[in-house]
Amino acid sequence: MAEAEKPVVSNFIRNIIDADLAAGKHAARHWSGRPGPGPQQQAGQPDPAKIRTRFPPEPNGYLHFGHAKSICLNFGLARDYGGACHLRFDDTNPEKEEQEYVDSIVDAVKWLGFDWSFGGDTNLYDASNYFDFMYEAAEYLITSGNAYVDSQSAEEMRANRGTLTEAGKESPFRNRSPEENLALFRAMRAGEFADGAHVLRAKIDMASGNINLRDPAIYRIRRATHHNTGDKWCLYPMYTFAHPIEDALENITHSICTLEFEDQRPFYDWLLGKLADGGLLARPLPQQIEFARLNLTYVVLSKRKLIQLVEEKHVDGWDDPRLPTLVGARR
Repeated sequence: MAEAEKPVVSNFIRNIIDADLAAGKHAARHWSGRPGPGPQQQAGQPDPAKIRTRFPPEPNGYLHFGHAKSICLNFGLARDYGGACHLRFDDTNPEKEEQEYVDSIVDAVKWLGFDWSFGGDTNLYDASNYFDFMYEAAEYLITSGNAYVDSQSAEEMRANRGTLTEAGKESPFRNRSPEENLALFRAMRAGEFADGAHVLRAKIDMASGNINLRDPAIYRIRRATHHNTGDKWCLYPMYTFAHPIEDALENITHSICTLEFEDQRPFYDWLLGKLADGGLLARPLPQQIEFARLNLTYVVLSKRKLIQLVEEKHVDGWDDPRLPTLVGARR
C-alpha cells in the first residue's frame, strides 16, 4: 500500500473514520502480525495500521463492475488513512467455490492497481482457515446459553419464523440444556447425522421486530468437499455468522458493505459482543458501515444472473466484452 495521502474528498464514510481517529476509538488495538483471537492480538505490538478495511469476495465467479466500486472504496480508504486493506476470500460455502475464481480475483484486484500488503504482512486470507476458531466460538455460544441445536425441518423453521408484523414461534427444541446441545453439535461435526437433520441457531429473540434476530441459523450440516480444507468438515458456518468473526480476527476497524446487509448489523454486533464478553475476541470491535451498491441502467450486475448467462452459453465465457466483468473490460 502506498504512503498515506491526504483525502481530497469527503463523504459519510470518511466522516465516520475521521471521527473515530480523532476520538482514538481504535488506538488501543494490537496486532500480532496475523489474524487471531483476542488473547493472541493483545500479546502483539500496537497495530501499525491506523485503520483496517477488507475486500471479501466469495470465489464463486468473476468480478464485475460492482465489485470494482467496493475494491476502489476499501483499498482507497486504507491508502488515504495510512491503513491496510485485506483481500479475503469468503469461502464458507463449499459447493460454489473454485480455485479458478480465486486466481481471477487476485488478478483483477492487481489489474485495478491495488496491493494488499502492509508493513511486511501479505494480508491475503481465506475465511476457511478460520473454521477451527468459528467452531470454538459456536461451542462457547452453546455452553453460555446463547445457541441451541434445532431439529425442526427447514419448512417448520420457515413457518415459525413469523412475518414483519407477526412474532415468530419458539422452536420446541429451544430449551434444550447446554449439555444436550453440545453433545448434539459435536455429533453433527462427527458426521453422525444427514444433511439438514439439525442446525445450530443463535438464541436471541423470536419476537424481535428484526427478523434477522429471530434465532438465526449459524451452522448447518453440509457434506461437500471444500476447495481449501478438503473433507475435514461436514458442517459449515452460515455467512452471517462467519463474516463478523472474520472481521474481528483480522483486526478490521471499518467493515464496509452494501446496503442489503444493513438489517444484519444488529446480529453482527450481538455476535461480536457475546464473543468479546467471553474473552474470545478483543475490544474495540469492528464497526459495520453500509453504502449503496452500484446500479447501472440496462446492465446486469447480479453474479447469479451472470453465472446463468455463462453456464447456458448465451455469451462466450466470463471474458465476453458484452458482460460487465473486469476480465471482459480488459479483453
